[in-house]
Amino acid sequence: MITLAIDIGGTKLAAALVDVHGRLSCRATLPTPASRTPDALEAALRDLLTPLYPRAQRFAIASTGIIQDGVLTAINPENLGGLAHFPLVACVASITGLPGVALNDAQAAAWAEYQPLAARVRDMVFLTVSTGVGGGLVRDGRLVTGQGGLAGHFGHTLADPLGPRCGCGRTGCVEAIASGRGIAAAAEGELAGCDAKTLFALSEQGHAGASALVDRSATALARLIADVKAATDCQCVVLGGSIGLAPGYLARVRTALLREPAMYHTELLTAHYQHDAGLLGAAWWANGRKA
Repeated sequence: MITLAIDIGGTKLAAALVDVHGRLSCRATLPTPASRTPDALEAALRDLLTPLYPRAQRFAIASTGIIQDGVLTAINPENLGGLAHFPLVACVASITGLPGVALNDAQAAAWAEYQPLAARVRDMVFLTVSTGVGGGLVRDGRLVTGQGGLAGHFGHTLADPLGPRCGCGRTGCVEAIASGRGIAAAAEGELAGCDAKTLFALSEQGHAGASALVDRSATALARLIADVKAATDCQCVVLGGSIGLAPGYLARVRTALLREPAMYHTELLTAHYQHDAGLLGAAWWANGRKA
């Protein structure tokens, strides 16, 4: 069976065909619509999927936000605004004429990243640090999605009660500090206006101010990992996303985690499937679901 896998993020939309052996083909990407309205998203999905769906037998969606019964709601409107109660599965089914399923993108990535570890790990947490901070939890070898689709949204736990306001409505979320958007928002002086990619490049060149911003992100994430270890007693944490996979970032997180008491330490791993994890995880999760 060929699955049309779709990854909906705050920056881009991606799609590919996934065969039964996990091989991806016919990749396609588009920018996430700037207006981020239901009509704009539907139009972009139609453009993205029309060349692909005739070769598939079903679809599987990994999307930012909360997915409940096939309906998408953006938890942080700054990442994917304008979407509340968007009938995502129904929309894609209408475009493609195929049956399908949907889940949160970080949950999907967690399921993909668990597969190479399944022989030795039962409890794993995946964290993605990118435009936002998301996560997924595998407990006793099973992906936890939650009745309301909220499970794994670790980026919206508290990092600093006096910190910046998060787009989700809380104050001081991990996402507001550690994400690419959070890193850029904290830049001041000569760094003001720089995006996260630029700040990482400057940090690699030895710029003290840029390096401090990257360290601030890594420290917030390490504290989150300590909290996650306390809450789940996970055997390992896998790190992905554009920030999480940036050169040197995992080492900074490891250094910061070592400052926490030893009982909160856990094995830290870089994502095996990297930027394909959402697409693969959605397709593999659909294998165990009735589409």
